[in-house]
Parts: sequence; C-alpha cells; structure tokens
Amino acid sequence: MTKARKVKSTLHSVKIPANNITHTSSESPKTPKTPKTPADEGIDFFESAFTQGEEPIRVYELQLDPDGGPNKDRSYMRLPPAYKPYVLRVSIEAGTPAAKNGVFKTNFPLDGGRFSRDHFPERKLPTDFSKPIRVDLPISHAGAFAYWVEYDGDEPGTRVKGREGYFNIDPVLRTRARTPIISDASISSSGGAVLSDNVNLSLDGVSILTIVSKWMGSTDAWRDHLAEASERGYNMLHWTPLQERGESDSPYSIRNQLIYEPSMFTGGKADLGEDGGKAKLEGLLRTAREEYGLLSLTDVVLNHTANDSPWLLDHPEAGYSPANAPHLTPALELDTAIVEFSGSLTSRGLPTTVHSQQDIDTLISEFQEHAKSLNMWQYYVFNVKNERQSVKDAVSANNIIPWTTKDVAQKNVVQLADIIRTSGVINGYRALEKRFGTSVPGPVAAGFVKAAFVDVEDNADALADAWSRVVDVLNVPLYEEWEEDTKVAMEQIKGRLKYIRLEENGPKLGPITKDLPLVELYFTRLRGKAESDPQTYSLANNGWIWKADPLVNFAQPPSKAYLRREVIVWDDCVKLRYGDGPDSNPWLWEYMTKYVTSLAETFDGFRIDNCHSTPLNVGVYMLDAARVVNPNLYVCAELFTGSEEMDTLFVSRLGINSLIREAGNAWDPKEFSRLLYRHGLGKPIGSMDTACVTSKEELPPPTGKGPTRPCIVIPHNGSAPHALFFDLTHDNESYLDKRSAEDALSTGALVTFSHSAIGSVKGFDDMYPKLLNLVAERRQYEVTRLGENSGIARAKRILNSLHTEMALHGFEEGHVHQENDYIVMHRVQPTTQRGYILIAHTAFTKGSKDRGFISPIKLRRTKAKFVYGAHIKFSSYENNKDPNLLRGLPGKLVEMREVVAPQGLDNEGPFAEIIVPEYFPPGSIMLFETQLRGIDPDLDALCSSGADDVFGSLNLVDLNVVLHRAEGEERDLTAGDIGTYIVPGLGNLVYCGLEGWMHPLRHIMRYNDLGHALCAHLREGTWAMDFVAARLFKQSDTFPNLVGPAKWFQERFDRIKKSVPNFLRPKYFAIVISEAYKASRRSVVEQCSDFVSTGHSFTQDLALTAVQMLGLVQSASLDPGKPTPSLAAGLPHFATGWARCWGRDVFISLRGLFLTTGNFLDAKRHILAFASTLKHGLIPNLLDSLRNPRYNSRDSPWWMLQNIQDYVNMAPEGLSILSEPVKRRFPQDDTWVPWDDPRAYAYSSTLAEVIQEILQRHADGIHFREHNAGPNLDMQMKDGGFNIDIQVDWTTGLIFGGNEFNCGTWMDKMGESVKAGTKGKPGTPRDGAPVEITGLLKSTVRWLDQLSEAGEFPFRGVDAKIDGKRRLVTYKEWSNLLQASFEECYYVPLDPAEDPKYNVNPSLINRRGIYKDVFGSGPGREWSDYQFRPNFPIAMTVAPELFEEKHALHALKLADQVLGGPLGMKTLDPADLQYRPYYHNSTDGDDAAIAKGLNYHNGPEWGWPLGYFLRAYLYFDTRVGVGNGDPSQTLHRLFKILLKPRHHIQHDPWAGLPELTNKDGEYCPDSCKTQAWSNSTILDFLQTVHEMNTT
Repeated sequence: MTKARKVKSTLHSVKIPANNITHTSSESPKTPKTPKTPADEGIDFFESAFTQGEEPIRVYELQLDPDGGPNKDRSYMRLPPAYKPYVLRVSIEAGTPAAKNGVFKTNFPLDGGRFSRDHFPERKLPTDFSKPIRVDLPISHAGAFAYWVEYDGDEPGTRVKGREGYFNIDPVLRTRARTPIISDASISSSGGAVLSDNVNLSLDGVSILTIVSKWMGSTDAWRDHLAEASERGYNMLHWTPLQERGESDSPYSIRNQLIYEPSMFTGGKADLGEDGGKAKLEGLLRTAREEYGLLSLTDVVLNHTANDSPWLLDHPEAGYSPANAPHLTPALELDTAIVEFSGSLTSRGLPTTVHSQQDIDTLISEFQEHAKSLNMWQYYVFNVKNERQSVKDAVSANNIIPWTTKDVAQKNVVQLADIIRTSGVINGYRALEKRFGTSVPGPVAAGFVKAAFVDVEDNADALADAWSRVVDVLNVPLYEEWEEDTKVAMEQIKGRLKYIRLEENGPKLGPITKDLPLVELYFTRLRGKAESDPQTYSLANNGWIWKADPLVNFAQPPSKAYLRREVIVWDDCVKLRYGDGPDSNPWLWEYMTKYVTSLAETFDGFRIDNCHSTPLNVGVYMLDAARVVNPNLYVCAELFTGSEEMDTLFVSRLGINSLIREAGNAWDPKEFSRLLYRHGLGKPIGSMDTACVTSKEELPPPTGKGPTRPCIVIPHNGSAPHALFFDLTHDNESYLDKRSAEDALSTGALVTFSHSAIGSVKGFDDMYPKLLNLVAERRQYEVTRLGENSGIARAKRILNSLHTEMALHGFEEGHVHQENDYIVMHRVQPTTQRGYILIAHTAFTKGSKDRGFISPIKLRRTKAKFVYGAHIKFSSYENNKDPNLLRGLPGKLVEMREVVAPQGLDNEGPFAEIIVPEYFPPGSIMLFETQLRGIDPDLDALCSSGADDVFGSLNLVDLNVVLHRAEGEERDLTAGDIGTYIVPGLGNLVYCGLEGWMHPLRHIMRYNDLGHALCAHLREGTWAMDFVAARLFKQSDTFPNLVGPAKWFQERFDRIKKSVPNFLRPKYFAIVISEAYKASRRSVVEQCSDFVSTGHSFTQDLALTAVQMLGLVQSASLDPGKPTPSLAAGLPHFATGWARCWGRDVFISLRGLFLTTGNFLDAKRHILAFASTLKHGLIPNLLDSLRNPRYNSRDSPWWMLQNIQDYVNMAPEGLSILSEPVKRRFPQDDTWVPWDDPRAYAYSSTLAEVIQEILQRHADGIHFREHNAGPNLDMQMKDGGFNIDIQVDWTTGLIFGGNEFNCGTWMDKMGESVKAGTKGKPGTPRDGAPVEITGLLKSTVRWLDQLSEAGEFPFRGVDAKIDGKRRLVTYKEWSNLLQASFEECYYVPLDPAEDPKYNVNPSLINRRGIYKDVFGSGPGREWSDYQFRPNFPIAMTVAPELFEEKHALHALKLADQVLGGPLGMKTLDPADLQYRPYYHNSTDGDDAAIAKGLNYHNGPEWGWPLGYFLRAYLYFDTRVGVGNGDPSQTLHRLFKILLKPRHHIQHDPWAGLPELTNKDGEYCPDSCKTQAWSNSTILDFLQTVHEMNTT
C-alpha cells in the first residue's frame, strides 16, 4: 500500500458542499426546523422503546489487531443496506497497545447530523484491562467511511495513529416487484410482469443493460426501448452520458456538462428549457422506474471534457497547458511538428495514404529526420557556452560563493559531476520546461571549481574551462536521456500509425492531412486563442497508459508520458486539471460539483468513467457531494489498476459499491469458471458461517441511552470488492470476434447465475456481430423485444428474471463445476434447499458442433425437474449492412425438449442424474429446478437446540471428557480402545473431545472452507459422527452424566445421517459440534469466578486450560485405592501414570488454574492429598497415585505452603482448611510402607499440624537417602544424588540444600549421555539457597506469624538448635532474619564501589544490577550463584518486602530486556557461556552442554516464569516506576508482552500455552504443547490486574 500513502493528505482535506434545502409552507412563518438526517434517525431508533417480539439487531463485529488497525483481510468492509438500523461493532482486546488512552475516530456521523469527510467524532476506549473493549456504531444509512484508533505511544507524550480501515455501506435500492418467471418448474408466460408495489433490491439482484442514447432515436421512441429492456428481465439501465456531446459525437466527449444533448429531444434545443432538459429527462426516467421497473445509472465523466467545450476559452486553467504545466512545452512542440509534417507530405513526395508496412517505415524515417531539426536535446542539457561564461563573469566580479558542503579537492571530473548532481544546486534539472533551462548559478559553480581544481591557475578563464569540463560530463546522461525519450516517442508514433491506418482491427483512417494528421494529436488548440497564445490555449488531451500507476497523474511532472508519446490519447477530450483541492482550481471544482450533484438528483446510480485515472481526491470529493443529495446512490466502476490491493484502495476510499468484471476476459473454460467462482459464487453450498459462527447476545444501546435489545453478533472477515459481472461491456469486442457467436448464450446464461450484480450491453442479446464505434456509428437500434431477430433475448428474459428472483429470495449459496468445455452452476436457497442448476456447454472456439464430454451430474437426495434448454443456430455470420438499423446476426434460438433427470440409488443413497443429451452443441444451455428431498424441516432447529440444558448440567471433570482428552488420557480410561480421531489428509486431532474438532472447524466455519480435508472426510462417510457419540457412551459407566450429551449427539447425528445428503454433512456436523462446544464453554465459564465469567476472551481461554488439565484417568489419582480426578502437569507428555501429577507442578499451577477460576473444591482436594504424603518434611515431586511417591524436590513443600496461604486468602471460609484432618500416608517415623499396609493411613494430623511439621523438620535439618535408591528408582542418577540434605543457616535464616549430583528445584534436568560424559550430572544442580525457595520461605513465615498473632494458627514458631542450644525461633524472628540478610546475600550491586556492602565475589560477577539465582552454591560451582535467570521474580511476587524497591525494578527491567521471549522467559542469560537455547532431548553427541537435552534449563524459553515476572513488575513499577502515578502505564507495557501468548492460545490446536520454546519463541518439538503452569501463572497475573480494577 505504499503508493496509497501519497493520497492520504488530500483525502482528509476534502470538504462537502452544503445541501441547501428550501421548505415552503402555507402557514405562518416559523423558525425552520432542521430535518432529521438518516444518522439522527438511527440514533432515535436505538434510543426508542423496545417492542416485544422485535427481531434481533444484527451486529457485525470487526476485530482489530493489537495495534488498533484492521488486518489486511479486514482493511475493507462491505456492509449490507440499512433497511433497519444495525450495529457495526469494533472490538479491541483489553490491554493491547491500542487501548492505551485509545480513542476511536470515524467520519461516520456517530452523533447524528450530516456526514462530513473531515469531521471525525470520537469515542474514548474503556480502560478496563479485564474486559473486552467495544465500540458500537449505529448504522442507518449508506456511504463510505474511514476509521482509525489513536493511542499513546511508547515514548512519553507521543500519540500513535493506527492503520486506517474503511467500511462501505450498500445503498438501499427500491424497485418495482415483478411476477415470478417460473411457476411449478415451468416458464410462466406472464412472468416478469411489473407490479405496482416496490421491493428492496440487493446489489446481487441488480441486472443492468447498457444503452447508448444516440442510437435510440428521440425520446418519443424511448418507450419501446424501455419495454424491451424490461421484458428481457433487466431492472436497471446504464445510460452512457446524456449530456451535450462535443464535435466528435462521442457520448464521453461532453461539451456542456450542465445541458442534456439537444438531439435527444424532438424539438432539439427548443425542448431543453431553462434547466437544460433536466426536468424532461427526469420525467422519462420516472416512467422507466414506475412503469417498466427500470432504475437508472449513468456515467460520470470527471477526467476530461470535450475538446470544443466553450467554457475552456474562458477557463483554460481547467486543462493542462505549457502555461500551467511547463514540462509539457517540448511535448507540444513535438505534437506541432506532427501537424506540420502531416501537412507537407505531398510537397515532400511522401505517401499520404498508408497501404503497407513500407509506407509506415518511409513516413517514420522522414519524420525522424524532421524531428531532429527541432533540436529537442536543448530541453535536457546544460548550455556549455553559457555555463562557461557565467563562471568567468562570477570570478571576474569576485562574486564567488564558497563551496562548503563536501570536500571536492583533487577529485576527477566524473566524481565532481556526481557530486553536483546530488547537491541540489542545479536549476531546472530534468525539468524540460525550456531550452537550456538546466544550469548552475555562476557564483556557485565558481566556488565549486575553485574548491575542486586547487592546482588550476586562479584566473577566470582557467576556472571557466574547468567548469566546462564538468558540464560536459554532466551532459552525457542528459543526452542519453534525450536519445532514449526520442527513441520511445518514435516507436510509439510508429505503432499508433500502424494501428489507426493499416491494421485490420483498427479504424483504417483515410489520407493523412494537416487536419487528419499522422497520428492522434496530444493537444487541443483552442480556436481563436491558441493562434496568438499557444502556451496558454494548447491543452493536453486525455487518454490512458498501459499498466500505469493509477495514483500517478501522467500529466504532471516528473511524468514524460506526453513527450514520449506513451498516452493512448482521445483527441476529442481535454484532460482536466484539478490540482490538490478546490483551492487549486476553484472554478473547475465548483462547476464539476454542480454537474455531479445534478446527476445524483436525477439518477439512481453512477458509473465512474475512467475511474483508475481519476484523481482519488477528486473522486472522493465529488462522490461525497453526490451522496449529500442522494444518500442511496449506487456507484460502480471499471478499474484497470493491475492489482487487487489497488482495486480495494479505490473501492474503499470512493465507496464504490460494485467493480465491473467481464466474462469476456476469460480465455478458456477453466479461467471462466475461476471468474465465476471468484465473482459470482456467493457462498459455497453447505456454508456454515451463518449457522455456526454467529452468537446471540444482549446489545446495550450504542449511544448509552435506550433499552437493551437482543442481537445476533456476526464476525466480519473483511470483504472483497463486490462484482458487477458483465457478459459484455459496451467498449469490448463481440463474442463473434473473441470466441464464437454461439458462446453468447452459454456465457450470458452463466453470468446470470452469478450471485452478484450482472450486466450486459444492448446488442449482446441481439447478437450484434461487431463492436460498435461510439464516435462514428450513426445507425439506430432495431427494437425486436422478444420476437424475430431478437437473438438470445427469450432465454435472457428467463435467466435475468430468475437472477433477480434468486437474489430477492436468498439463493445465496452456489457451486461451480468445470469439466472440459462444460461449466455447471448450481444456486441454492439454504433454508428451503430449493435451487436451480444450469448446465452450459461453452463455445470458446468456432465451428464445432460436437457434444463434447461431461460426466453425468448426480444430485444427492435431490429431485431435478427440467425448466428450459436452448442453443442458438445461425444461418450466416456476415455483418448486417443495413444503412439505418443496427441488427444482429440471423440466428434462431432453438429451444429444447424436456430432458428428464431420472432418480437413481446407490450405496450413498438416492440421487437425481442429469445426463446431457446426445445433441448439445457448443453454446447450449439447460436449466433445471432442484429440490432437496427428505431433509427434515426441523433439523436446523434440532441441531442448534437443547445444548445449554444438556452440557450446562455437567461438572468440570465431565467437561474435561467432553471438551478435551489427549490420546494418552483417552486410551488410559478406555483400556486402549479409543484414541484421538484420525482425519485422512489431516492426521490425528490433538483432542478426542470437542476442542479437537473445533480447531479445524473454526477456520472452516468462518471462511466456509468446504475444500478442507475434514469436510472431504465427512462427505465420504459418517465415521466422525459415530465417534463423537460412541466415545461418550463408552465412558458413561465412569461418567454417568455423559449419557445425556451422548444421547444429544446421537439423536442429532442419526437425523443427519437419515435425511442429509453427503455434501451437506459438513455443515450439519459443524452446527452440532459448534453448538455443543459453545454450550460446554459457557458451562465452564458459568462455573468459574466472576474474574473469568466477566473477563475477556484471553482470560476465558486460559480458564479453559484448567478443565483441559483436570481429568480422571485410571493410572493416576489422588487416592491410591480408586481413580480420582487429578491435575496433569502438561499434555501430551504428562497425561497418564506416574508422570501425570507432580507436586511442584500442581502447586505452581493451583493458584491460577483452581483458585483464580473459583474451583476451590479441587484445589482443596489436591492440597489435602499431597499433605497426606508428607514424609521427611517434604512432599513428593512424583506423586504416582500416592503409591510410590518420590521425595527428591526441595522446593515442592514451599510451593504447597504458598498455595495453602493463597487458598486461605482466596477461598470462601478459606481459613477452615487449616483444621481439616489429613490421614497420613506414612508412619510418623518416615518408614516406607506400601499404600495398603496397615501402618499406612494409621494416624491423622490437621493441615495446620502438617504445615508446622514442614517448618519444624526444616528447622531440625533434613537428611535421608531416598527409598529404593539406585537404578530401579532412577537409572540416570549417580549414587550421591539419592542423598537428600537440607538445613537452615540460622545466621541468615536461609535454607540450604542439595549437592552436585541432584537437582531439587524445578530446573531438574539430569544428565543422560554416556557419549558426552554427562550421565548422572545435573544440568542445573542449584545446590545452596535458590532465590525462589528463600522467597517462598519468607512468604510462609510472614504469613504464619500473622496467623499466630491473630490466634488463628496454633504454633508460634519452631524449635531450633542455635549455638549449641535449642530454643524457640518465632516466625516473626525467622521472618526478620530473612529480611535483614536477603539483600546482602542476593543483590549484585550495579556500582562496584558498593561491593563491600554485599556478599559478592567481584571476580565471578558476569552482570550487575541483578539478584543471584542461588546463594551458596557448592564447591567448584560458586560462579553459578551469579547466573542471571528468571527465578528471582518468583521471590519478588510472594515476598516483595525482601527487595529494595529500586534495585528490584532495575533487575526486572534487565530481565525484560535480556531474558524476555515471545512466549516465556529465557532460562539463562544469553551472555552466559552455558547459554544453549535449542532443546532436543533425544539428540546425543559429544557436546556435553546439549547432549540428551542437558540444556533444558540453560537457554530455552519457559512459559511459566513469565507470569511471575509480570506480577513482580506490576508491583514494583507501580511503586517506584512510571506506574507510580498512573498504573495503566505499567499495565499497557505488560499487556503488550502478552500479545504473543494471547495469539498462540487462540490459534494453536492444543488451545494452551506450551511448556517451553526454543530461541525467540521457535517451536520446540520436545515441549509439552500445553502446560499447566504456563497457563496458570498468566491467569495469576490477569487475576491480579482484575483485583486492581475492582478495588
């Protein structure tokens, strides 16, 4: 869109002329009341009382990107006519950059009143970070509108304007109703008759006929033409310009824009009246509309005027001349040379008539010689003599300007010339405005050569000679440019001469004279003026350039199109010069505005002539003015921009309702079928979007006043420009020339089956053999109506009428099939499943009568009845030579006998079969009426009903089965019988439940992608339907609540299988699955907390992962004696068995997945289950259904204690959990016993006692060797790794533990590679006091102190042996000890001068201003204390009081800069020598750093630390950072970080956030695709934000 930016400044400066409306009344004069505008009426509607039974309001939702702009596909929106007001909803995700003090701006009149292009009402965007942001626009009238979002930039005080978007609202077109053309599958003889009542005509029902009034005779005869067009089924006439024509007699060469062509009227000029014939013409158009059902559309010609327009003499500034565009001077000189040369051919002994190529070569050769005498090179180059003299004069007068811009001394003349070219000192460089107009001022040149030629004698002649040498070099490329331009100009003249005087398809003009020169002239010389002042009164003619940039005006510099003769010129039209706006050329703008508004008052629509070369600012201004007087103006145009992107630019800016497309541009049947599919398909048969993607909601009043109304929300995907599909336009060759005459019927028929506006030209139906010359043709149309010599008119009557009827009655779905020379189109009404199918045998080549081949057409479960068939037979292809009448070829429309479509039956069910008859020559067509048989009329309602009742009653574990279940989970619970579904061509779905289906269906439903592999599979059979219900029935013994959903699915799928043909199966499958999914999702959300239920989609997507992870499997449980639901660490790797439920993972995840979502019961179950396993003062990392738990994680108990604290604070009556009895899995002496041993569960503790035991055991020191230590427990670990040692350092309060052979924190990768020598060596031992454990410890003792002080915890502290004595250490004392020691132990000062204050070894410091990852790493690993990792924000979040606030914020900013990744945080500083960001667990090798994935935590980017970073940053930045005065500044920064996670969860098939990624968010194959803690910690952050908003 780079080129589009050129016009933006002019677009917003456009102003609309006021519409002066006069009101008269017989009553006493009163203060005039301003009439309500359509925008006012729309506001009134939404503020008026709601009427019971009122239809739901349509809400079209446009989702903007995070930067506030639409994505490329949605940059242009086409919206339907506002028969009844509706809403355009613009949605932005909460917290995205565009929401930062965001303001939505649009020139749609949101506050009522009239539209103004440069008036932009505003709506301030809500600042709630927890709820979706919406702006609802009440839409009530047609027009073209722009919008954007403006918001705060990253730099203070800056504002960002988001990318602009555009929405165009279709006009309301009202036309006469007509009687049906088909009745009971038969053509009605009275069909298509015009009735007295009106109907709303959608753009897809428009059927246009182009007519040229000069061939219609006078207006007295027009009724016959109107009747003919109406009888042939057209409902709109495209009138080529009806204004007074210029001397060429072309309708597009308008002499007087405000007067209609006098010759149209019987009395000529005498009939025009004071208004120039406007009233008379409006009367005729009223007759056309009311009696014949014909709306009117006319061309608007903005680019040019006739070469004899009288007003040009008074206003030559309206055109381009050398006087106002001096660069045209040499072009005019060359043009004049052509005139003079043409008049001298006889005297030169040259041919005046062209008979051969030799004549052309002779003429061009002589003209080249003539052109040389013009010395045109003088317009390009420096005058060396003058340049020399100017330097000499400057030096002699000591008038020298020193050269200071660049060192030029000792450079050669080529280098010096290059410097001069780019220095900006050359006057007239390449401007071509006058001979020798290129120069450098003498004083400047003198200063330059004096600085350059330091060795040259310092006198005037020497320096002047030096400058001459530089000028000679400067002139070299200028001479080359002149030679190239001359060469191109001569080639263009030669090509044009050949076309207009020799080629068969050209006009073959006669003798060459001065009045009829060699080629068309590029300039109009205004008679009586140009003779004396050619510079002012020689005006450039208009034309077009092949593949030109439509945003570049070829009459303005730097274009040399006129000089190079590149314009294919219309020598009867002067190009108009508008400039940048009305101030540039006031008279022209005012005059043309009167012309345009007058037309808008008279006609229903415009065709913008030559739209692609109409200056965009002119088009915008004029159409805005037109819509003031006719808001429902229909605008179409033909564009030759060369790109769809540029087409959309013009369509969106100008508000073009339809782009003209032409069937004749197809070169074969395949290309034609592509055009039909692209422009005329509508939606494919079986489309799903309406049924599946829309949602019912309650609509708050858009203005804030008025009642809430029911609405249907329809996501908008953006739009392609709407098509006006012509079989043939009035300026293209006939089908006799292009293809074959016979193809007119087949192509014309196929065009009528397009779900778009359609068009034709008078003469196409009549079979005119040749393109008619708008200028030279003088004959009149023959009116044949539907009788003899009417060509294919009788067929077009049926098809045009049917086209309109199908649009009126919603036949919006279609199918296009091409096979060999055949094209089949089927149009269907999706509600009734009634349709029409057209079989057309195209005739792209002449002569053949062969039937060709097409397979029998099988229509499943459908009855097809023949309606009509025909081909056209010609007795001759000779052009009619009637001197007075325009007539078609002598052809006869041969109508076919009925073709029966028999019913058949095969293994897929019944079908109708259409077989093309043996005689069906090219050009033939057949039309059948179709009706789907046996389809249940209540099926749509059934499929979309009852879901809320059935799925709304399920609990979250039931919903886990319905929505999710990975392969391993499903097979675990079904004894291996059921796994994820395999779709041929797509592979395994990731889930067995609805989310598995919804991932492909979201795209299929939104974009109606029926070619998707899943749709193909559904058409082939019903296996997918069987699977959905069967898997629920299979598991109903375990989950009895699933019987209801299983029956719900089965009932609907059984009905579908019974009555729906295979091609509709994808649609109904999608309806059922999507309804079930929406109901299930609602059920989850409704069972969640207010934070989730009122939150935005990102919050709810994350909340769904809590259901994704919480499920029941046989092999993992919270109870060793029976299966119970448990939390999976991640999917798919941690789905079942011992690997499913991990202590650390559960308690990192529990707050977010359970507490923030309101699932307190499952939170409690997990807390109590793990508490029951307490042994050695630890809880297990691997739970293994409590049967074989493993105690090798030092951090797990602290995560549990943090979660108990969170539960107490967040759950209703949360404190009561401390009194809950906990049956203990192991005896008090920590003896290992099997779970079913009598000593297991032999005693109980309260949860408070369990908490105290954890603290006390740590205070005493923990020292044990893991049960069953050795290869049977862990085949990778060295013997020393099984020894667990943990103790408290009572000088600091810190807990230390671990050794070089084990890894007791979450960074727990054990080396496995024998080849690399890393087997049994942890990748990250983190022995010592890891920073997050210290933070969790501080959080716990602070909390317990608070509880104890309040009398809510039965223990005051722990007994500890300190300095050889046992004594009570209160929790307050322990907390204070940690507080006093933390910064000293962990902080690495930014300033080395402060090192003595802290416990640091400067020689080991790699990065300053950070917090150590560990304090007190083991011998030989002291350096690992100083590794910069993302663990310190955990401590900041749970115990922020430990940190000096400014130190903390600096470290967090550093983490953002150094460790931040798209979906998580780098686990190690990239500057660290150990940093290895690519994780491949299965890869072995010699590199010890990465072999067998040892770098698991040494660089790859993990998801879960991100949530803690966000919470920590929010805390400290709002206290001592930019968020201190305005927390929203911090929130916007942090929400920007969440853009990638938000996008990922919305689009990834697993619908969750991954465990980790490789460098910069790159996909890691060995990662879990969705991980509990990755999702959880983001929920934690969002819930924190929600609390901030609510408090």
